[in-house]
Amino acid sequence: MKITQFTDYSFRLLLYLSRYRDRVVTVREVSEYYGISAEHLKKIVRALADLGHLSTVRGKHGGLKLAREPKDINLGQLVRNQENLALLPCHEPCDTCPVVDCKLRSTVDEALLAFLKVFDGKTLADVI
Repeated sequence: MKITQFTDYSFRLLLYLSRYRDRVVTVREVSEYYGISAEHLKKIVRALADLGHLSTVRGKHGGLKLAREPKDINLGQLVRNQENLALLPCHEPCDTCPVVDCKLRSTVDEALLAFLKVFDGKTLADVI
C-alpha cells in the first residue's frame, strides 16, 4: 500500500506544528520548509482543522497551531480519515465480480488490517 501525498503532507504538517507548539506557524513557513505548494497545503490545513487536529488563527499575526495534544492524535485514525482504503474494486458497492467465494478479498483485508495496526498503535507524540 502506498500512502497518498495528501496524507504524507498531513503527517509532515502535524510534525512541524508539534515541534513549534509555543507559537503560531504560517502556511507559508511550512510550505517553504518542506517545499510543498502553499495552495495544496491550505487544503490539508482545512481537512485537519475539520478533523479537529489543528486550529487556525486569522489576522495579521495569524496561522496554525495544534488543537490537540500530540498524544491524542492517533496515526491510524488519521490514515483512515484521509485514505481510500478500498484496495480492490470488489470493495466498491457496484462490484460485479462473478467469483462467489473469492479468497483474495479476505487476504487483502487481512493485509490492510496488519498495515493499519502499526499506525493504530502510534500517536503523533510517538513520532516527534
